[in-house]
Amino acid sequence: MTDTIMQTYKAVERAMEEYNKALLDHLDILRSSEKSDPEKVTRLTQGAKAMRDSSAIYLTYAKFIAYGMPGSEEMVGDDLQG
Repeated sequence: MTDTIMQTYKAVERAMEEYNKALLDHLDILRSSEKSDPEKVTRLTQGAKAMRDSSAIYLTYAKFIAYGMPGSEEMVGDDLQG
């Protein structure tokens, strides 16, 4: 694929990692707060897990596209963080 697609994929991957980290950081703050609503903490815990799982699925396909839809998984590099 083009460099633009690969660069954009990497940017999306970084953004998703940052977003998921921000959710977890916010969850830590809520858990440590004496005034936090237990139901809100539970919902955010479940939502953060769902977001992490969903973004992993999305990024798997985006990675496949970024590498030009190769015929086998071995042709896709494991580490794009380089």
